[in-house]
Amino acid sequence: MVLLTPRIHWYEINDQSWFPSYLRARVQAGLTLMWTVNLPIIQPSSPGELVAATLQRVLGKRISDYTFVDFCAGAGGPTPYIEKDLNARLGFTKPPSETSYANGNTVSLPVNFVLTDIAPHIEAWKEAQLGSPTESLQYIDYPIDAANAPRNFLSPVTRKGQSQKVFRLFFLAFHHFDDPLATQILENSIETSDGFAIFELQHRTFSSLLTCTLMWPLLLLISPFYFWRDPGFLFFTYIIPIIPFVLVVDGYTSSLRTRTADEIRTMVGGGGKGGIKGWKFRSGSEVHTYPIGEMSWFIGTKES
Repeated sequence: MVLLTPRIHWYEINDQSWFPSYLRARVQAGLTLMWTVNLPIIQPSSPGELVAATLQRVLGKRISDYTFVDFCAGAGGPTPYIEKDLNARLGFTKPPSETSYANGNTVSLPVNFVLTDIAPHIEAWKEAQLGSPTESLQYIDYPIDAANAPRNFLSPVTRKGQSQKVFRLFFLAFHHFDDPLATQILENSIETSDGFAIFELQHRTFSSLLTCTLMWPLLLLISPFYFWRDPGFLFFTYIIPIIPFVLVVDGYTSSLRTRTADEIRTMVGGGGKGGIKGWKFRSGSEVHTYPIGEMSWFIGTKES
């Protein structure tokens, strides 16, 4: 991977206080669609499904040891889709009381996912929760600061027999933090959780910038099929194309702000050689859209 530039911490339009909340919600909806859409031929699976497959492959049988907590859930993002796909991969498609274990499944309960944010989106999370076939999507209804998270916040949303080991998730979020805040979040993750994963759909590469550019024609192509009930989304996509403009420009900015695995290892205290005592760090990348779209991931797990 050839990097175009050192990390540049520019700011994204959709993060600005002056950007209308009406448009922000629709830009976020467009971004969530990019996580969940599955285009024939060039996408064997959606990026969200790729996340579920990566977690299952990397964590293996230990995957049931954790409750997965999205610390920057926003209005829900891809987490509801990832919860559904991961539990389906584990053989769970119904709530625990209705689930049959006759096929030799070694996981006794569906894996639990929890939505949190420093600014909770309660109504959106309630709606997302209703879409979980296994009733395994929960939320915390008060602010959780990823840089200063309490240790026992999962108790109110944990099923009997469900693990309270916290596995933090950051989906297209970690690049938003400047270096001091990102370091605090990693330190707090090491102190108060049992694992964490950072997933990004972009890099500081030319191919990433090209992939971001292609979001504009892609949105023009597929929006009528996904947002036909939202005239505002269609108006600000086709008539005044603010939504595709913001997605592309913010995509460029996100690319230039994304950290490499080595940069994250250095921040977490592992240098370039792989770890701090009691923790194991792994990283990699997967193609989410052929031939140029790549998803990078960095996963840390407590081993003792």
